[in-house]
Amino acid sequence: MRIADLYARPEPTISFEFFPPRTDEAEATLFRETVPALKELGPSFISVTYGAGGSTHDRSMRIVRRLQHEFGIEAMAHVTCVGSTRTQLGAVLDEAWSLGIMNILALRGDPPRGQTTFQPVEGGFRYATELVGFVKGRHPFGVGGAFYPEGHVECPDKCLDWDRTAAKVDAGAEFLLSQLFYDVNYFLECEDYLRNKRGVKVPLVPGVLPFLSTEQIKRFTTLCGAKLPPDLLKRLEALAHDDESVRKLGVEVCTENCRRLLDHGVPGLHIYCLNRGRSARELLQNLGLAP
Repeated sequence: MRIADLYARPEPTISFEFFPPRTDEAEATLFRETVPALKELGPSFISVTYGAGGSTHDRSMRIVRRLQHEFGIEAMAHVTCVGSTRTQLGAVLDEAWSLGIMNILALRGDPPRGQTTFQPVEGGFRYATELVGFVKGRHPFGVGGAFYPEGHVECPDKCLDWDRTAAKVDAGAEFLLSQLFYDVNYFLECEDYLRNKRGVKVPLVPGVLPFLSTEQIKRFTTLCGAKLPPDLLKRLEALAHDDESVRKLGVEVCTENCRRLLDHGVPGLHIYCLNRGRSARELLQNLGLAP
Protein backbone atom coordinates (compact mmCIF):
# COMPACT_ATOMS: atom_id res chain seq x y z
CA MET A 1 0.00 0.00 0.00
CA ARG A 2 1.27 3.48 -0.81
CA ILE A 3 2.01 5.40 2.37
CA ALA A 4 0.58 8.61 0.95
CA ASP A 5 -2.79 6.84 0.82
CA LEU A 6 -2.56 6.03 4.54
CA TYR A 7 -2.41 9.73 5.33
CA ALA A 8 -5.65 10.31 3.43
CA ARG A 9 -7.61 8.45 6.12
CA PRO A 10 -9.52 10.48 8.73
CA GLU A 11 -7.79 8.97 11.76
CA PRO A 12 -4.15 9.83 12.65
CA THR A 13 -1.59 7.64 10.91
CA ILE A 14 0.84 6.27 13.48
CA SER A 15 4.22 5.02 12.30
CA PHE A 16 7.52 3.99 13.85
CA GLU A 17 11.11 4.13 12.73
CA PHE A 18 14.04 1.99 13.80
CA PHE A 19 17.55 1.20 12.68
CA PRO A 20 19.04 -2.15 11.60
CA PRO A 21 20.77 -3.85 14.53
CA ARG A 22 24.47 -4.44 14.07
CA THR A 23 24.50 -8.14 14.97
CA ASP A 24 22.43 -11.21 14.21
CA GLU A 25 21.72 -11.60 17.93
CA ALA A 26 20.38 -8.05 18.19
CA GLU A 27 18.28 -8.60 15.07
CA ALA A 28 16.79 -11.72 16.61
CA THR A 29 15.92 -9.71 19.74
CA LEU A 30 14.34 -7.02 17.59
CA PHE A 31 11.97 -9.52 15.98
CA ARG A 32 11.37 -11.52 19.14
CA GLU A 33 10.59 -8.59 21.44
CA THR A 34 10.41 -5.14 19.84
CA VAL A 35 8.48 -5.83 16.64
CA PRO A 36 5.68 -7.82 18.36
CA ALA A 37 5.38 -5.07 20.99
CA LEU A 38 5.14 -2.39 18.31
CA LYS A 39 2.68 -4.41 16.27
CA GLU A 40 0.31 -4.47 19.26
CA LEU A 41 0.15 -0.68 18.95
CA GLY A 42 -1.32 -0.96 15.45
CA PRO A 43 1.15 1.07 13.38
CA SER A 44 0.19 1.95 9.83
CA PHE A 45 3.80 1.40 8.76
CA ILE A 46 7.38 1.09 10.02
CA SER A 47 10.37 2.67 8.32
CA VAL A 48 13.87 1.20 8.48
CA THR A 49 17.00 3.33 8.20
CA TYR A 50 19.89 2.63 5.86
CA GLY A 51 23.58 2.87 6.72
CA ALA A 52 25.91 5.24 4.92
CA GLY A 53 26.95 3.92 1.53
CA GLY A 54 24.73 0.89 1.95
CA SER A 55 26.68 -0.37 4.97
CA THR A 56 23.53 -2.03 6.35
CA HIS A 57 22.02 -2.84 2.96
CA ASP A 58 21.44 -6.57 3.37
CA ARG A 59 20.14 -6.28 6.92
CA SER A 60 17.91 -3.29 6.13
CA MET A 61 16.28 -4.98 3.15
CA ARG A 62 15.83 -8.22 5.09
CA ILE A 63 14.15 -6.38 7.97
CA VAL A 64 11.76 -4.53 5.66
CA ARG A 65 10.84 -7.74 3.90
CA ARG A 66 10.27 -9.61 7.17
CA LEU A 67 8.09 -6.83 8.56
CA GLN A 68 5.86 -7.13 5.53
CA HIS A 69 5.81 -10.87 4.93
CA GLU A 70 6.10 -12.30 8.45
CA PHE A 71 4.33 -9.64 10.51
CA GLY A 72 1.93 -8.11 7.99
CA ILE A 73 3.16 -4.57 8.68
CA GLU A 74 3.64 -2.16 5.79
CA ALA A 75 7.32 -1.18 5.75
CA MET A 76 9.36 1.52 4.07
CA ALA A 77 13.04 1.35 3.16
CA HIS A 78 15.35 4.34 3.40
CA VAL A 79 17.73 5.12 0.54
CA THR A 80 20.45 7.78 0.77
CA CYS A 81 22.89 9.50 -1.55
CA VAL A 82 25.87 8.78 0.71
CA GLY A 83 28.68 6.79 -0.88
CA SER A 84 26.63 5.48 -3.79
CA THR A 85 26.61 6.07 -7.53
CA ARG A 86 23.48 6.24 -9.66
CA THR A 87 24.21 2.72 -10.84
CA GLN A 88 24.49 1.40 -7.29
CA LEU A 89 21.33 3.17 -6.20
CA GLY A 90 19.50 1.83 -9.22
CA ALA A 91 20.48 -1.71 -8.23
CA VAL A 92 19.22 -1.09 -4.66
CA LEU A 93 15.89 0.16 -5.97
CA ASP A 94 15.55 -2.75 -8.38
CA GLU A 95 16.14 -5.17 -5.52
CA ALA A 96 13.61 -3.39 -3.31
CA TRP A 97 10.99 -3.54 -6.03
CA SER A 98 11.65 -7.25 -6.63
CA LEU A 99 11.14 -7.89 -2.90
CA GLY A 100 7.73 -6.26 -2.97
CA ILE A 101 8.84 -3.06 -1.21
CA MET A 102 6.49 -0.34 -2.43
CA ASN A 103 7.63 2.70 -0.43
CA ILE A 104 10.98 4.50 -0.28
CA LEU A 105 12.15 7.39 1.91
CA ALA A 106 14.66 9.27 -0.24
CA LEU A 107 17.28 11.18 1.77
CA ARG A 108 20.57 12.87 1.10
CA GLY A 109 21.94 11.31 4.27
CA ASP A 110 24.44 12.49 6.86
CA PRO A 111 28.17 12.69 6.12
CA PRO A 112 29.96 9.43 6.93
CA ARG A 113 31.63 9.17 10.31
CA GLY A 114 34.84 11.18 10.37
CA GLN A 115 33.62 13.68 7.76
CA THR A 116 32.15 17.06 8.66
CA THR A 117 30.56 17.89 5.31
CA PHE A 118 28.70 15.84 2.74
CA GLN A 119 30.59 15.07 -0.45
CA PRO A 120 28.87 13.15 -3.25
CA VAL A 121 30.78 10.35 -4.89
CA GLU A 122 31.58 10.65 -8.57
CA GLY A 123 28.49 9.53 -10.46
CA GLY A 124 26.26 10.04 -7.42
CA PHE A 125 23.77 12.64 -6.26
CA ARG A 126 24.48 15.79 -4.28
CA TYR A 127 20.90 16.60 -3.23
CA ALA A 128 17.91 14.67 -1.94
CA THR A 129 15.79 16.38 -4.61
CA GLU A 130 17.80 14.59 -7.30
CA LEU A 131 17.37 11.27 -5.52
CA VAL A 132 13.61 11.75 -5.16
CA GLY A 133 13.28 12.20 -8.91
CA PHE A 134 15.52 9.20 -9.59
CA VAL A 135 13.52 6.92 -7.28
CA LYS A 136 10.28 8.14 -8.80
CA GLY A 137 11.48 7.35 -12.29
CA ARG A 138 12.97 3.94 -11.54
CA HIS A 139 9.79 2.12 -10.44
CA PRO A 140 6.30 3.30 -9.38
CA PHE A 141 7.31 3.58 -5.72
CA GLY A 142 5.52 5.66 -3.14
CA VAL A 143 8.22 8.22 -2.33
CA GLY A 144 8.68 10.29 0.80
CA GLY A 145 11.20 12.88 1.88
CA ALA A 146 12.40 14.66 5.02
CA PHE A 147 11.98 18.22 6.23
CA TYR A 148 13.49 20.27 9.02
CA PRO A 149 11.18 22.51 11.09
CA GLU A 150 14.18 24.48 12.38
CA GLY A 151 16.06 24.40 9.08
CA HIS A 152 18.84 21.99 8.13
CA VAL A 153 21.93 22.21 10.30
CA GLU A 154 24.07 22.92 7.20
CA CYS A 155 21.83 25.67 5.84
CA PRO A 156 22.20 29.18 7.36
CA ASP A 157 18.75 30.30 6.16
CA LYS A 158 15.80 28.19 7.27
CA CYS A 159 13.53 29.66 4.61
CA LEU A 160 16.03 28.61 1.95
CA ASP A 161 15.99 25.11 3.43
CA TRP A 162 12.18 25.11 3.35
CA ASP A 163 12.32 26.19 -0.30
CA ARG A 164 14.48 23.13 -0.94
CA THR A 165 11.86 21.05 0.87
CA ALA A 166 9.23 22.33 -1.56
CA ALA A 167 11.53 21.33 -4.41
CA LYS A 168 11.42 17.72 -3.16
CA VAL A 169 7.65 17.79 -3.58
CA ASP A 170 8.05 19.23 -7.07
CA ALA A 171 10.40 16.32 -7.82
CA GLY A 172 7.78 13.78 -6.75
CA ALA A 173 7.81 13.38 -2.95
CA GLU A 174 4.28 12.37 -1.88
CA PHE A 175 4.67 12.99 1.87
CA LEU A 176 7.29 14.52 4.17
CA LEU A 177 8.47 13.35 7.60
CA SER A 178 10.05 15.90 9.92
CA GLN A 179 13.26 15.88 11.88
CA LEU A 180 12.78 15.73 15.65
CA PHE A 181 11.91 18.94 17.50
CA TYR A 182 10.76 19.91 21.01
CA ASP A 183 9.18 23.30 20.37
CA VAL A 184 5.93 22.86 18.43
CA ASN A 185 6.08 26.46 17.26
CA TYR A 186 8.96 25.60 14.93
CA PHE A 187 6.83 22.93 13.23
CA LEU A 188 3.85 25.28 12.90
CA GLU A 189 6.00 28.06 11.42
CA CYS A 190 7.53 25.68 8.89
CA GLU A 191 4.14 24.22 7.99
CA ASP A 192 2.69 27.70 7.47
CA TYR A 193 5.58 28.63 5.16
CA LEU A 194 5.31 25.47 3.08
CA ARG A 195 1.52 25.59 2.82
CA ASN A 196 0.91 29.30 2.33
CA LYS A 197 4.09 30.56 0.67
CA ARG A 198 5.11 27.53 -1.36
CA GLY A 199 1.76 25.84 -1.96
CA VAL A 200 2.87 22.44 -0.65
CA LYS A 201 -0.15 20.17 -0.30
CA VAL A 202 1.37 16.78 0.59
CA PRO A 203 1.13 15.44 4.18
CA LEU A 204 3.57 17.09 6.58
CA VAL A 205 4.13 14.65 9.42
CA PRO A 206 5.91 15.53 12.69
CA GLY A 207 8.76 13.29 13.78
CA VAL A 208 8.63 12.50 17.50
CA LEU A 209 11.51 11.23 19.65
CA PRO A 210 10.75 10.30 23.28
CA PHE A 211 14.32 10.61 24.54
CA LEU A 212 15.96 8.06 26.82
CA SER A 213 18.84 9.91 28.49
CA THR A 214 20.15 13.45 28.89
CA GLU A 215 23.46 12.74 27.20
CA GLN A 216 21.71 11.04 24.29
CA ILE A 217 19.24 13.81 23.47
CA LYS A 218 21.86 16.54 23.82
CA ARG A 219 24.01 14.64 21.33
CA PHE A 220 21.11 14.04 18.93
CA THR A 221 19.95 17.65 18.92
CA THR A 222 23.49 18.91 18.43
CA LEU A 223 23.94 16.66 15.39
CA CYS A 224 20.66 17.61 13.71
CA GLY A 225 20.52 21.27 14.74
CA ALA A 226 17.34 21.02 16.80
CA LYS A 227 17.02 23.20 19.90
CA LEU A 228 16.12 22.11 23.41
CA PRO A 229 13.94 24.79 25.06
CA PRO A 230 15.76 26.31 28.07
CA ASP A 231 13.21 25.02 30.61
CA LEU A 232 13.43 21.50 29.17
CA LEU A 233 17.23 21.60 29.15
CA LYS A 234 17.22 22.64 32.79
CA ARG A 235 14.99 19.68 33.71
CA LEU A 236 17.15 17.29 31.67
CA GLU A 237 20.35 18.41 33.36
CA ALA A 238 18.75 18.10 36.81
CA LEU A 239 17.89 14.46 36.01
CA ALA A 240 21.08 13.65 34.12
CA HIS A 241 22.07 10.77 36.42
CA ASP A 242 18.62 9.13 36.44
CA ASP A 243 17.88 7.69 32.99
CA GLU A 244 14.49 6.30 33.97
CA SER A 245 13.31 9.70 35.15
CA VAL A 246 14.62 11.22 31.92
CA ARG A 247 12.76 8.56 29.92
CA LYS A 248 9.52 9.41 31.73
CA LEU A 249 10.16 13.10 31.08
CA GLY A 250 10.59 12.27 27.39
CA VAL A 251 7.17 10.63 27.32
CA GLU A 252 5.65 13.56 29.22
CA VAL A 253 7.11 16.22 26.91
CA CYS A 254 6.22 14.33 23.74
CA THR A 255 2.67 13.68 25.01
CA GLU A 256 2.11 17.40 25.53
CA ASN A 257 3.58 18.28 22.13
CA CYS A 258 1.66 15.55 20.31
CA ARG A 259 -1.66 16.57 21.86
CA ARG A 260 -1.12 20.07 20.54
CA LEU A 261 -0.14 18.77 17.11
CA LEU A 262 -3.10 16.42 16.86
CA ASP A 263 -5.47 19.18 17.95
CA HIS A 264 -3.91 21.31 15.22
CA GLY A 265 -4.79 18.61 12.69
CA VAL A 266 -1.54 16.91 11.67
CA PRO A 267 -2.18 13.76 9.59
CA GLY A 268 -0.17 11.49 11.88
CA LEU A 269 2.83 10.97 14.13
CA HIS A 270 6.12 9.38 13.09
CA ILE A 271 7.79 8.04 16.23
CA TYR A 272 11.53 7.45 16.37
CA CYS A 273 11.42 4.55 18.81
CA LEU A 274 15.17 3.74 18.95
CA ASN A 275 14.40 0.01 18.62
CA ARG A 276 12.41 -0.01 21.86
CA GLY A 277 8.69 -0.10 22.49
CA ARG A 278 8.05 1.05 26.05
CA SER A 279 8.08 4.83 25.59
CA ALA A 280 6.15 4.60 22.31
CA ARG A 281 3.45 2.57 24.05
CA GLU A 282 3.16 4.99 26.97
CA LEU A 283 3.04 7.96 24.60
CA LEU A 284 0.26 6.49 22.49
CA GLN A 285 -1.67 5.34 25.56
CA ASN A 286 -1.51 8.89 26.95
CA LEU A 287 -2.96 10.13 23.65
CA GLY A 288 -5.70 7.52 23.62
CA LEU A 289 -4.26 5.96 20.46
CA ALA A 290 -3.26 2.56 21.85
CA PRO A 291 -4.84 -0.07 24.08
